[in-house]
Amino acid sequence: MVFSLVLVVVLAGCASAPKPQPDLVWPLPPETPRIKFVKSLSSAADVRATSLASRIKTAVIGDAPVASLGKPYAVHADRAGRVLVADSAWRKVLVFDEPGKDFFIVGLDGPGLLVNPRGVTTDAEGKIYVSDVTQNRVVVYDPKGEFVLAMGQRGQLDKPVGIAVNDALKRIYVVSTGSGSTQTHKVTVFDPQGAVLFEFGGRGVEDGQFNFPTNIVVDAAGKVYVMDSFNFRVQVFDADGKFVSKFGGVGSGFGQFSKPKGIGVDSEGHIYVSDAAFNNVQIFDQEGRLLLFFGEFGYRRGQFWLPAGLSVDSKDRIYVADQYNKRINVYQYLPEAGRVGGAERPAEAAVN
Repeated sequence: MVFSLVLVVVLAGCASAPKPQPDLVWPLPPETPRIKFVKSLSSAADVRATSLASRIKTAVIGDAPVASLGKPYAVHADRAGRVLVADSAWRKVLVFDEPGKDFFIVGLDGPGLLVNPRGVTTDAEGKIYVSDVTQNRVVVYDPKGEFVLAMGQRGQLDKPVGIAVNDALKRIYVVSTGSGSTQTHKVTVFDPQGAVLFEFGGRGVEDGQFNFPTNIVVDAAGKVYVMDSFNFRVQVFDADGKFVSKFGGVGSGFGQFSKPKGIGVDSEGHIYVSDAAFNNVQIFDQEGRLLLFFGEFGYRRGQFWLPAGLSVDSKDRIYVADQYNKRINVYQYLPEAGRVGGAERPAEAAVN
């Protein structure tokens, strides 16, 4: 009798659909929406399939512990639709595999043990690359999270954070944030076997120099974008590390930065920068002109509390590590007539 009652309750709960919530978009009407909030990821329960048997078990004996984000720093969405998160509380990489309805953790033990992961990315084959700021190395895993190799001999990396892959050239770009020495603050470029190909950067304020660089992204054309955090700017380089351009500056005005963290580029070349002080994401064109910003401080849908890493996938979905809210916020770029930054540039209405 008790089992039958529980089954009725569980089935009744499945039948009731959640109340739909209004869309969150930027800019607000009557402007044309460019960004739409999609969802948040915070625990294994967000991606794992739940069977009827497990729902009945939960109704009878209560919830079992579920792995949840603690303090996500870096995020990367790969070609297979997986979302990989370097979590500074877990000190591991948590993988949300929504297409496969699975969840697993990378770097638990053995030669691939992670101590303090701060950057994560994948290549075209699905191999996982993780920078460890404490161990001064990059650890490479197969798509299932099994250890493959480690990169970074003694002295080659100094507090590595950002990491990005150029699949066409088979290069791995790693940002050394540095510990204050003028000999660091650079980008080291490896081949897939872990040999150093070349480096660029060095501490300073001139073009091509860095002051505590953090995150990095490579676009479809091979251009390299580096978040030059304490110079409060984005620097752009060609695939060989030659300086191309820069934009940004310190301040609280539109297009300026205070605590810039994550950086990403969409399929149309728009550049996204998250700022932990402003609790928002700013979007720029290739000339460094501000097009739009979205987000604000808070804990509700689409809001931020100390955002950090950022990733844009092949479908132009934007993933932002919302650190103190312990989640990944997911947004969708909404193109119109092919581009955000077209001749009329209507998105500027949100910042003027």
